[in-house]
Amino acid sequence: MRMPWGADPTRAYVVVLALVLGAMTVPPLLSLLQASFRLTTATGELGAFTLDHYRKILTDRQFFHSLWNSIVFCVGTAVLAIGMGGVTAWLVVRTTTPLRSIAYLSAIVSLGTPYILYASAWLFVLGRSGPVNAILMAVTGSTQPVFNVYSLTGMILIEGFLWSPLAFLLLSAVFRSANADFEEAARMSGAGILRTLAQVSLRMMLPALLAVTVLIIVRTLEAFEVPTLVGLPGGVKLITTEIYLDMKKSVPPDLGYASAFSVVLLLLAAILLYFYSRLLRNASRFHTVTGRGYRPRPFELGRKRYFGDVFVLLNFLLTLVVPTCGLLWLSLMPFSQAISANGLKMLTLDNYDVVLHSGFYLDLVWKTWVMSAGCATLVMAVTTISGWLAVRRRPGAVVLDHLATVSLVFPGIVLGVAMIELLLAAPFPIYGTIWAFIIAFAIRYLPYGMRYASAGVLQVHPELEEAAGVAGASSWRSLRRIVLPLIRSAMLSGWLFIFLIAARDVSLAVMLASPSAEPVAVAMFDLWGNGQGTELAAFGLVWTAMMTVVATGLYLVGQRVGDHGLRA
Repeated sequence: MRMPWGADPTRAYVVVLALVLGAMTVPPLLSLLQASFRLTTATGELGAFTLDHYRKILTDRQFFHSLWNSIVFCVGTAVLAIGMGGVTAWLVVRTTTPLRSIAYLSAIVSLGTPYILYASAWLFVLGRSGPVNAILMAVTGSTQPVFNVYSLTGMILIEGFLWSPLAFLLLSAVFRSANADFEEAARMSGAGILRTLAQVSLRMMLPALLAVTVLIIVRTLEAFEVPTLVGLPGGVKLITTEIYLDMKKSVPPDLGYASAFSVVLLLLAAILLYFYSRLLRNASRFHTVTGRGYRPRPFELGRKRYFGDVFVLLNFLLTLVVPTCGLLWLSLMPFSQAISANGLKMLTLDNYDVVLHSGFYLDLVWKTWVMSAGCATLVMAVTTISGWLAVRRRPGAVVLDHLATVSLVFPGIVLGVAMIELLLAAPFPIYGTIWAFIIAFAIRYLPYGMRYASAGVLQVHPELEEAAGVAGASSWRSLRRIVLPLIRSAMLSGWLFIFLIAARDVSLAVMLASPSAEPVAVAMFDLWGNGQGTELAAFGLVWTAMMTVVATGLYLVGQRVGDHGLRA
């Protein structure tokens, strides 16, 4: 005899997953908090208890200046990324624009591009001798560069361009599942396109929009590559670069002071996550996939379609074409130089010859794929069930959401230091191995897997599971036969996203890298630091091409599986 729906033992699932998530996220957090209240000795070990780290931070005027810069950087990046990615997602998914293929292409390729490569490309394009300043100088007649990329504005532009593909992919999945009946009703009542979008579409997508905004703000708050490569040369310091400089200026690094900075980031992110959790409580009002006649339909723009086409094309140019052209030019040069007619006489394939015939680069590619795939698989396996339990508000499941999002506030470089301490104390000798990367990256990207899983479950109304329960199915069978097929596309999208961003992460990887386990992103960071910009560009383009092939194949599989799941 089957167990009644209300007595299904989901509490056991919650307990097991809470233990797993707790074992992954709590030890680094405790290590961080402990270090923030301890002095660091000359040998790098933790010493006596102290409050001096927090006293120093709160009495330092530079801290508040860096905090303000961080706030402006985060808000500016989120506005730019949501503006570009969100509008593009609506145009591609909810309208009849014919340029949807290039939008997906630019998003997939951009997500496969390492941060260091993307930042170096835009530093060349927007730099003093780059094409943008050359055009501005020709137009204005100025003899000096007009735009200073090494500024807060330059940082926001580059980071915003970097995160707009994420906003596009996350919001396109939401727009794709939205019921168009409300939009069509508004149009039939005389509402224009902009009014319908503002008062109907965006209100239906409010939880997803705010969730993506929180994700981008928190991630930008602990960004490393752009603040380090763009901000530091221009004298613009953020909280993360303060941590980086404090850890670099002394040997051994002052882990206590860096940890205190990280706790400040933790508190800021906790405030954002608190408002997000309040929003999640009311998410049931925004269900769009139900058991009653679900059928998404495109939104006709009429003659205004051309404005949408221009916007999608502009997004394609900014996120893919412009930085790729800059990298292509550098990769064909014997040394870094501005685009010019004289440079055409120096075109060479020597950089590609070095990359394609080097066993070192081939070994980097293979190890990075293993690390990223292992991380993505572990994260999605844990967060899919956790997200389902949390969204359905099973008893105690709110703990799963909190545990899975704890690591969202860790700056990668500080999490790397915490992982070094934990791995060295572990009973198994895994420090400096591929397994260390898989575990560390899984901890870092648990929040992303949780958001993908939760967003997928939110779009499936619980009435489908309730109907299965009335028919005698257990909650586990309802999950396996109903929920998982419907959210399979979201699961594969989450796996793909984590695979891509884990492969390009620098801040955490640079702390764990060893001669036997060094990912591609760290090798690129070393090439940049050694001034090998042309070889970096060649290797980066080859790597991006390979990742694009993988990402495209997985995306197409995800689309087919997702469509089959909806039809089922």
